[in-house]
Amino acid sequence: MKRLFLLILATLTLSTFSSTAQNRPTGLMIDLVTDADALYQKGYRAEVKMQDLSNEEFTRYQFAAIRSSRPTLGWIVPQGKGNTKQESYQIVIDESYEDARQHKGKVWNSREVKSCQSSAVAYSGNDLQPDKTYYWSVRITTNHGKSRWSDIQAFRTASSLKPYAVSYKPLIREKDYPKTIKRIAPRTTFIDFGKASFASLELTLQCDKDADTIYVAIGEDAKNGQINDKPHGTVRYYRYPLILKRGKHTYPIIPADDKRNTGAQAVLVPEYLDQVAPMRYCQIENYEPAIAQNDIVRHSTIYPFNLDAAHFLSDNETLNAVWELWKYTIKATSAFGIYVDGDRERIPYEADALINQLCHYTTDREYAMARRTSEYLLQHPTWPTEWILQALIIAWNDYMYTGDLRSIEANYETLKARTLRSLRRENHLISTTDSKVQSAEFRQSIKFNGNIRDIVDWPRCGDWPHGEDDHYHLTPYNTVVNAFHYQALVLLEQMALLTGRKQEAEQLHKESAALRKAFNALLFDNEKGVYRDGVESDHVSLHSNLFPLALGVTEEQNHKRIMDYIRSRGLVCSVYAAQFLMDAIYESRDADYGLQLLTKEDDRSWYNMVSHGATMTYEAWDDKFKNNQDWNHAWGAAPANIIPRRLVGVMPLKAGFEHFSIHPQTSTLSHIEATIPTIKGEINIEINNSSKSYILKASIPANTTAEVVLPLMGNAKELLIDGQKAEIKHSLKNGIDCGTITSGEHTFEVLYE
Repeated sequence: MKRLFLLILATLTLSTFSSTAQNRPTGLMIDLVTDADALYQKGYRAEVKMQDLSNEEFTRYQFAAIRSSRPTLGWIVPQGKGNTKQESYQIVIDESYEDARQHKGKVWNSREVKSCQSSAVAYSGNDLQPDKTYYWSVRITTNHGKSRWSDIQAFRTASSLKPYAVSYKPLIREKDYPKTIKRIAPRTTFIDFGKASFASLELTLQCDKDADTIYVAIGEDAKNGQINDKPHGTVRYYRYPLILKRGKHTYPIIPADDKRNTGAQAVLVPEYLDQVAPMRYCQIENYEPAIAQNDIVRHSTIYPFNLDAAHFLSDNETLNAVWELWKYTIKATSAFGIYVDGDRERIPYEADALINQLCHYTTDREYAMARRTSEYLLQHPTWPTEWILQALIIAWNDYMYTGDLRSIEANYETLKARTLRSLRRENHLISTTDSKVQSAEFRQSIKFNGNIRDIVDWPRCGDWPHGEDDHYHLTPYNTVVNAFHYQALVLLEQMALLTGRKQEAEQLHKESAALRKAFNALLFDNEKGVYRDGVESDHVSLHSNLFPLALGVTEEQNHKRIMDYIRSRGLVCSVYAAQFLMDAIYESRDADYGLQLLTKEDDRSWYNMVSHGATMTYEAWDDKFKNNQDWNHAWGAAPANIIPRRLVGVMPLKAGFEHFSIHPQTSTLSHIEATIPTIKGEINIEINNSSKSYILKASIPANTTAEVVLPLMGNAKELLIDGQKAEIKHSLKNGIDCGTITSGEHTFEVLYE
């Protein structure tokens, strides 16, 4: 009997352990890098492990070299039961894999630390050494019990270390094969890979004689069933002669360097990779034999990207189609490891980077590339006034999505200069028109060699014959510029508080308050209920109203009239400015208009790109709007972040997604499924909307909480939260406030009369 009792007890103990403690932390991240133990050769994943290599052997491989001697660490807390909250953690780091297997922690053993922190956890051992392999793992205790140790993750330090430096993954390659191969003439074959990518080619061809010359054309566009050899603008087309040898041989087709995108300011392809060009199509001319699928390999270059990390599906097919375009764009344009403007220049710009950053965060659990770009632009700013100011927004996004303050701490003084406070005049507004103000000292402070100037959006010029600025009237004191200046001051105040600069934060608060008062007094036309383009202007534009609304400088009582005007203007702005337009619309809770713009199908729409066969977003709405447009511009992919952030309504409220919002604005959509990656784990949302009810199912990651506000779709008669009747509380944002929920599976149901 005693033996039976012990057996039962052991079974129960094992069962309890399995349900609560069996799961282990996953998604290990060091210095914001996941899969830090991955090794590559010439961009392709190598089937070898770090622990099997000597120090000398690492020179043959590419890997995510950790550049900080004092990195941060993070992980995903296993869900287990619902309402899971981490209570403590223990991290161990070793120099040998055998020690790591025993969790000895000879390099560092944090011991048990009472903390709920699971991202941006600071390493506090002795400085890591350069050119060394380390092994680490973590176990945690939650309110449900102690976990098992995580898998061991290896990582390798760089040859030179700083206490803090940006770490990032290497560029890699993927092999693609044709979707279709078609003989279009007796000696001409047309190949379609289905989607464009930045790539080179490899052809395996047969030849029965010596020195037979064929021609290989690559490009982004097709016309009348063959490759377009005269595409619009800078849409790519190249044609190369290829001399075949007798027999069957494999030939690399590597695009030649293009002087337009390999200059001093361009981001170059690393030496271990071939030069690339954006291509979807290939055409082989003067070649008789049939070509099999395996005879043509496209080597696509990307930054490591998990295309399955994010998901979106709705009952609107137009929205679904453009979502896939936007998501794929973020992957395909990652080919240079830093966000660039497109293939024409391959130069980083703040305006491109801001949109790219938010889209990357919402389509993959990846933060290092965005940080690398942010810090690159702090050292290499571009010339538009508003874009320089956007550096503050990019840095703040980095902190909110990662919870890692180190980049702000390291770059605070540069960010401070980027508020452009030194351009402020007596009226509290900034202006770039006085050459005396843009002194050598000023240029040095922002690390820019030359004068900056206002742009607002693209004016009418050679590249943009029609312009995209809604005929904006540039004046010395511009509305758009000063709206960005206000946002920069507000964000720097928060950064000052976080970095212990209390007095400076108080001064910044005074400055932003004075600016807001002056902004609304000098630029808002009370009679018309809208903002003018500038102090000396009577002209009103979409831009002078969308940006103040998006950037938080407008007075609450004026929002309705401003939105009435915005709705009257449509999309008379560029695909870049559309990011801020959509933010303004959703910030005003105008879900109907937001959905209307996301799904419109005329020549100024995202669907227009899909209808023309695009697989990456354009630089402009259509070829007719920009003479030199390219077809691989990620700043056209704004809805890749607008859908998760605004339509589904998932945004961080506390740094590192410790606490976040679920404020869906679904308008007439009847069904939505969404998966949104975060540093804490994935968030899953399902929404079913009818005339009788609004049902939201949410899967909340462990160690997080969420604030839920449902849209008010009619006269609500009942609210059920996880099957229990709850009080209907109306939010200030025209919704139903469901309060704060903990991790796990939850269902919210609003019943309507």
